[in-house]
Amino acid sequence: MGVLRIGAVAAHFGRDLERALAKLAGIVADARAAGVDLLVLPDATLGGYLCDLRRPDPSSLPPGLCEDSPEIERVRTLAGDMVLALGYTEEGVVAGEHRVFNTAVCLDGSGVLGRHRKVHRPAGESLVYDAGESFAAFDTPLGRLGMLIDYDKTFPEAARSLAMDGATVLACLSAWPASVTDRASRLPQDRQSRLFDLYDCARAAENQVVWVSSNQTGVMGGLRFLGQAKVVGPGGDVLARTSSKGGLAVAELDPEGEVARARRVLHHLAERTPEAYLALRAADREGV
Repeated sequence: MGVLRIGAVAAHFGRDLERALAKLAGIVADARAAGVDLLVLPDATLGGYLCDLRRPDPSSLPPGLCEDSPEIERVRTLAGDMVLALGYTEEGVVAGEHRVFNTAVCLDGSGVLGRHRKVHRPAGESLVYDAGESFAAFDTPLGRLGMLIDYDKTFPEAARSLAMDGATVLACLSAWPASVTDRASRLPQDRQSRLFDLYDCARAAENQVVWVSSNQTGVMGGLRFLGQAKVVGPGGDVLARTSSKGGLAVAELDPEGEVARARRVLHHLAERTPEAYLALRAADREGV
């Protein structure tokens, strides 16, 4: 699709859905004024994230929505010709069972383009959310995309699966807090702050893709979120970023062209040697 303007959002979203939608309308308007084609919002944009990662309070969980909820329809209307990704708590019946997922959806004015249910659940999140089962890329008017949700990016296999499925842009939507066990006095010095940035750059470079990382900011319950939204090029170079405060990081580039250029001499996906990864092969055979 040629040159695109890609935006990654750092912002705080809480439980109040009407307030979240009003804030979202302002962010989308600012992004549109900046000429953004692809806008990636944080995980839990609609309804906020958990207040406690170790012992989530059942009385203060995010509201559950489904893909055809009025709130998602309002986001679709807001998006118009912009491709937009955001996160929410998905609630519904799957195979006759009530299920709740931490979900990301990608849409534009025409409807839903792709979706992802978070696979990897840290700490107490497994007490609230069911696990998604797969990673799959999908086609959009801007090219082939893939999505992950925060802790998913800790696992190299997740991003690699999407890159192998043809995605040239990977969007990672996060509600990633500072350390809950050993919090630093200043966010930039926090262990989780360093890991958040490290994973963003490593996943982009090892897969030679464009990486778009959004995150929540502010405080919810006992969690303090890092911000640090960014757009990373296929060489692992940060093209645009925010601080720990709210903001919009915008980078202009040709994703397909940049990915092709990065892979011209060293093509990491093509140069894999699966037969040499003995432990992985054994784990696959044993179903580990």
